Amino acid sequence: MWCLELLLPLLLFINDASCQWNVWLPRDISAMTNSCVVIPCTFMYPSGIRPNRGIHGIWYFGQPYPQLFPPVVFKSRTDVVHESYKGRTKLLGDLHQRNCTLLINNIGTEHSGRYYFRADLGGANIYTYPDFTELKVLDQPNIDVPEEIVSDESLELTCYAPDNCPDMTPEIQWMYTDYLPDPEFSPDLVEDSNTAVLSNTLTFTPRPMHNGQLLGCRVYYPNTTLAYERFISLDVKYAPRSVWVNASSEVMEGSSVTLHCEVDSNPPARIAWMFGDQELLWDTASNVSLTLDDVTPANEGIYTCVGDNGYGIMNTSLYLAVKYPPHEPVVNDSITVVEGTTLALHCSTQGSPAPTLTWLKDGQLVGTITADELSVLTIVEITPQGDGQYRCLAENEHGRASSSLNITVEYAPVLLEESKCTVVREGVQCVCMATGNPEPTIEFYLPDLNITINETDGRYNFYTHTDGHTSTGMIKLREKGERVDNGSPAVNVHCSISNAYGRESILLELQQEKKYMMAVIVGTIGGVAVIAFIIAAVRYVGHNNKKENGNPRQDVVLENPALYYSAVKKDKQNLRKKVGEDGDFQSVGSMAGLERQELNYASLEFIGARSREGASGRRDDGSNYTEIKAK
Repeated sequence: MWCLELLLPLLLFINDASCQWNVWLPRDISAMTNSCVVIPCTFMYPSGIRPNRGIHGIWYFGQPYPQLFPPVVFKSRTDVVHESYKGRTKLLGDLHQRNCTLLINNIGTEHSGRYYFRADLGGANIYTYPDFTELKVLDQPNIDVPEEIVSDESLELTCYAPDNCPDMTPEIQWMYTDYLPDPEFSPDLVEDSNTAVLSNTLTFTPRPMHNGQLLGCRVYYPNTTLAYERFISLDVKYAPRSVWVNASSEVMEGSSVTLHCEVDSNPPARIAWMFGDQELLWDTASNVSLTLDDVTPANEGIYTCVGDNGYGIMNTSLYLAVKYPPHEPVVNDSITVVEGTTLALHCSTQGSPAPTLTWLKDGQLVGTITADELSVLTIVEITPQGDGQYRCLAENEHGRASSSLNITVEYAPVLLEESKCTVVREGVQCVCMATGNPEPTIEFYLPDLNITINETDGRYNFYTHTDGHTSTGMIKLREKGERVDNGSPAVNVHCSISNAYGRESILLELQQEKKYMMAVIVGTIGGVAVIAFIIAAVRYVGHNNKKENGNPRQDVVLENPALYYSAVKKDKQNLRKKVGEDGDFQSVGSMAGLERQELNYASLEFIGARSREGASGRRDDGSNYTEIKAK
């Protein structure tokens, strides 16, 4: 500070050479509130002027022109000054030595402004110098902060305090530096334009964690109560160091989902949501949310949040899974194949989670259950039994769906075991049944007559019927034909079945009609039983008569010696009766009644034995008899 005293004589010598009205004073000067400030000042006047009454000086505040009545800061002739400067100002320089240095004590912020000096050399030699000093009264120190603080790059922060008060020297102290990495402090004193500034530089390397950290600079004057503080918040620029998004999630088809993204960076990054190569949404902020409405399976995939703030770029991805029930499976079209063909039935669908695929035929499981989106059912050399509806059922935990197809198997005709000829009352009935696809055509052939019977021939009551793939043909032969050794009629009937895939001719087997055969069997058994019963009854009556008469050879006479019996044969002979002792047989009726009643029976009634009085009970040969009446 006091180096100014050494410079003043040199300045005066230089200015004497010019001999003009000039003043030298610092352009800017600063001071802390409630402290003091010294404004160095040296003035010059033309060398031809001789001050007869001495040299006087006036300091003005704000304006250099007296006619504008600026506040008087100091006046050497009198003590009349502006009220705000009373008792505060003092001229430190010697005007006769052209030194106009001014001291202002206990300054306040209201004293900040421009200060002008006016020289009064007497008479008309009064001159107000246009140059001025700009005084800045500070209530806190200045901190020099770089325009940009970048993470991981060395940073210097400098705190300044003016040192323009000769009675007090300030000290500078940094605050809140405990959490800084390896801080360094460098004090310094800078003098410029005869003003002094004390500084202290803080050096460290900031990290992203220091963004927003508070730092302070404290200026104080030892042995006084004067202290001043200033605080700054670090604005540390750093690239995105974290990108937070939702965890990968699952949503149901048709619902809504919101994807959140937060990026830790300074300045805030440009945040963009990407789906593949497509940018869905962007904004410059600390967080951005993407909402998807009415989600479909097409929305399933990887979503990436990208943060870029010019200092770096970072991204994070998530997977969005869309759950939905299986779609309707896609299967083969319905087809018609020939027996023996090998088929591959395909079933494909989509579902999340992946559905299980099951093949069903007419409601029954076929093949294996597949946990995939594609199932192939292979049918090797298909048979007629493979004909039917095939359904592919897709299931997962969210639902089920199915699709069907029909497989029609075409095959050569096959004769069914129901095909035969049967003896009936009217003659012989022949039935021919066959299955095939297309439905078989049925014809009958009589080789003995060389006759083919089909729909165009109505002589034999030809009848045909089709039910699905089964065809039935029937004829009735009214003539029973010749009989073979066992008495059955001789029938020679061939059945011919045919369709597009084959033809076959079979001789039909002759069988008795079940109803007729039963009557023959029961009738025969019944006749034998009646005869056995008659023999047993005769013996029983004869034995009783011997006991009652005491004569074992007492004659017994039948009231009506006629004996009826039935002899039914397979050839349906008529019933006959034996009349008289000679044993002649006479017809007693046809078999017509027997066939209608299914079974004839006999009822025997014992009237009892009596003497031949009126009806002899003993024959000439001495044998006994009794009467048996048929009712």
